[in-house]
Amino acid sequence: MEGFNHSRVSEFVLLGLTDSPELQIFFFAMFFIFYLMTMLGNCLILLTVMSTPHLHSPMYFLLSNLSIIDMCLSSFATPKMIMDFFTQCKTISFEGCISQIFFLHLFTGTEIVLLISMSFDRYIAICKLLHYSTIMSQRVCVGLVVSSWTVGFLHTISQLAFTLSLPFCGPNVVDSFFCDLPLVIQLACIDIYVLGIFMISTSGVIALVSFLLLLTSYIIVLVTIKDHSSTGSSKAFSTCTAHFIVVLMFFGPCIFIYVWPFTNFLVDKVLSVFYTIFTPFLNPLVYTLRNQEVKTAVMKKLSKQYLSLGKTTLRYPMQ
Repeated sequence: MEGFNHSRVSEFVLLGLTDSPELQIFFFAMFFIFYLMTMLGNCLILLTVMSTPHLHSPMYFLLSNLSIIDMCLSSFATPKMIMDFFTQCKTISFEGCISQIFFLHLFTGTEIVLLISMSFDRYIAICKLLHYSTIMSQRVCVGLVVSSWTVGFLHTISQLAFTLSLPFCGPNVVDSFFCDLPLVIQLACIDIYVLGIFMISTSGVIALVSFLLLLTSYIIVLVTIKDHSSTGSSKAFSTCTAHFIVVLMFFGPCIFIYVWPFTNFLVDKVLSVFYTIFTPFLNPLVYTLRNQEVKTAVMKKLSKQYLSLGKTTLRYPMQ
């Protein structure tokens, strides 16, 4: 906590995505819709999985936790960004900035490990089908989720401890719509180039290694099913391709931003949108709502709600 006591910077100024009033209105409408759909989609998945007994399986347990992380990841900065489109001076307190760094690395670190856990689940389901129920027991599933949050927490604590040890005494302009580690530590009053490169690149290397692990698991799954029927192979290939695209959208920006920090590319700002806004929006569509079991359960649930609403309307007609 020493960093708080010696800091003379009480707030940071966020430059946001654009200075254009027209673009700000467009971005407000677009990101508001994306955020609303992300929250509604992930909430619908959670409610459907919890209320449908035949969906109480390891795969859907992991998908439910992915929905929770996606709602958290899309909420740590997006609501403030949406409100800032109508603010002339976009500021955030020092404590708020540090909190954004904490939650960003917590949720991204947790999601990385959870995505690996999900790929492990699919590998066991396809390559070790006879032993699936034994390997993917309830205890193992809970352990995978707890491990995901534990790794995410330890990762973000290490990044935060480094940030709080730095003195911030002058520049306070962050060229983004939220506080991110590579941008904030550049504002420190001491030369941290070498140490900063090492600390930040650690996140990039973790993302790169995790991405390679996921890529390997997809390749193994596709090789395993290549001797199956053409219909099954085509369906599996389509599913893996969709999953891989979303994984690439999440890991690609993380790898680019954190493996090569301090670049100040304009593209960094655009890439940040992908893993904080677009990926949480796409995950429920690609991982869950494309699944026939989930679609059927969702339609049944919506039908029951519609019928219940219709009965209520007939019982209490509008005057």
